[in-house]
Amino acid sequence: MDREDIEERLLCEAIRSAYGFDLAGYAQASLRRRLDHVRRKWCLASLSQLQDRLLSGRDALHSFIDDLTVTTSELFRDPEFFLALRQQVVPLLKTFPSLNVWIAGCSTGEELYSLAIVLQEEGLLARTTIHATDVNRAALRAAREGMFPLDVIPQASVNYQKAGGTGSLYNHYTAAYGNVQMNRALRKDVVFAEHNLATDEVFCECQLVLCRNVLIYFGRPLQDRALGLFSRSLRMGGHLALGPKETVKFTSYVDDFNEIDPHARLYRKIPRRAPLVLHEGAATRAHSLEGGKMK
Repeated sequence: MDREDIEERLLCEAIRSAYGFDLAGYAQASLRRRLDHVRRKWCLASLSQLQDRLLSGRDALHSFIDDLTVTTSELFRDPEFFLALRQQVVPLLKTFPSLNVWIAGCSTGEELYSLAIVLQEEGLLARTTIHATDVNRAALRAAREGMFPLDVIPQASVNYQKAGGTGSLYNHYTAAYGNVQMNRALRKDVVFAEHNLATDEVFCECQLVLCRNVLIYFGRPLQDRALGLFSRSLRMGGHLALGPKETVKFTSYVDDFNEIDPHARLYRKIPRRAPLVLHEGAATRAHSLEGGKMK
């Protein structure tokens, strides 16, 4: 074991001991890249120096988490997924009088607003509560603001049409000063809250869970833990959406889901083996950001 390996192990142990934040479940290669990114951004010479900085207080930990986690996304990313969602999942969602949707790892909100637009155009948004969660506080604040650079709109509009959009993307935002602000109606019934897939528990029963392009950063044990949360959260017949490079195959929860669209990575929950047990307050370590409301 070389010095960098030792420093990385000691850093992870220090964070877990001091704050209860466990990095052990993340894919090793991805974690090494992200730690090196934070070290360089903070102008530190070694992971040992990063450890010293992190042990200075919880504010340093929050900044570390914000810089460590990946927040890259775009509006209507993978438009074929949203088209499959419209065609194969939305008709079933319309049979429910009210809906709960969980977006796990919502990042800065691009997928949240893409989904909200689909639900609004399909007449479902008014009876839907969306739980948008992430471990990254800065990303959650950005998601709540719903503001994106104006120059992303041309590609987003192309993706929106490919995703089965029924009108114009322009109908869902206002533009000013080089940015676009997503319409307030899209986030009216959104609960923005912190939730760590590595440590937190189930907090609601959902008809739909989206966790796309998150599990690729996890090692197998943490992937299993996250899929267990989704399985316990979903109602019988509820749907799970993963990213294009993610799957429930070869995991401990493969028998909990039927694959309904292998290309779009859409799965349907089959009858669970045990009833849902809600853990009070575990949604988010139970605090929502300003403006969120738990239902």
